[in-house]
Amino acid sequence: MREHGLRASQFTILQVLSRAGEITQGTLGDMLAMDSTTLTRTLRVMARSGWIAQRTGKDRRERLVRLSSNGTKKMQETLPAWNKSQQDLRHKLRANNWEQLETLLNQIVDITTRSGDL
Repeated sequence: MREHGLRASQFTILQVLSRAGEITQGTLGDMLAMDSTTLTRTLRVMARSGWIAQRTGKDRRERLVRLSSNGTKKMQETLPAWNKSQQDLRHKLRANNWEQLETLLNQIVDITTRSGDL
């Protein structure tokens, strides 16, 4: 991902926005189980890079976020590297360990979001 100037978290945000369309920053944070401070900082960098567009929602506190055309291009440019890294990791972990990792990560997200620790 580094060779494309993108962090994994930024790529994940691009993927979510490509599927969700325009959503509030709060909804995006909930979907990613990401705290608002980290998300705000990451979105600021992504907006400066031209990968996302933001606008004010119904009231001044609400921020709506969407993928820009440059963000779509960046995601498409980076997708092969993302897929390769996922394949490499799956291969190194082997199928059973990969499935265990996915299960464990899902459990962690469930626990932390339910208890409000994020």
